[in-house]
Amino acid sequence: MADMTGATSLDGSPPVVLDRREGPYGEVVLRRHGGLLQIIANGCFLMDTSDGRSERLLVDAARDALDGRAEPAVLIGGLGVGFSLAHAAREPRWGRITVVEREPAVVDWHRDGPLSALSAHAFADPRTAIVEDDLVTYVNETSDTFDALCLDIDNGPGWTVDEDNASLYSPAGLANCARVLRPGGVLAVWSAQPSSEFEESLRNAGFKQVRTEEIPVARGVPDVVHLAVRPG
Repeated sequence: MADMTGATSLDGSPPVVLDRREGPYGEVVLRRHGGLLQIIANGCFLMDTSDGRSERLLVDAARDALDGRAEPAVLIGGLGVGFSLAHAAREPRWGRITVVEREPAVVDWHRDGPLSALSAHAFADPRTAIVEDDLVTYVNETSDTFDALCLDIDNGPGWTVDEDNASLYSPAGLANCARVLRPGGVLAVWSAQPSSEFEESLRNAGFKQVRTEEIPVARGVPDVVHLAVRPG
């Protein structure tokens, strides 16, 4: 997660703040930077609308790892700029699509703000439900179950946005992820870098078919999606 708050666009123009709010976890900012929309949390760049390839692959990899069951239910952890949700809503094979997002401002920017251009069709899809909650709390407490769980709330298991998120990748957190997955369900976790330690944690938590799928990037270490299947 890079700090890009002072960067300028290719034409030399500075970022323009569209909205700034104090949320439950600190300050969140939506800004326009050239042709891109960016989300900044507590002064740190989180994501923008430049690509979305890895967010789409996160959803596709989870779907492809399933066993062909009809209308699987997917839980997407983190709304972000909406790439994962929008891509899931364009796939008729998905059944129920639930998104958990902890920042009310981000949900508002999608409902009737600048990010609605990316997600309006998905928000209008009757399969879609938006839950305003912390993902860690939701996974720990929900009685609902899903066929796929797609997590994109951090830069990876070892590079979390805040300290509380680390519990999601702990043995107890992975046990809760398994609990909300139906037998044969798939856990998919986006990461900015591969982690053999996290693969081992998944195996120790009882997941099977653990593997890591690389996502090529323009330079540097590829992004990855960690995949694992709950037995049953």
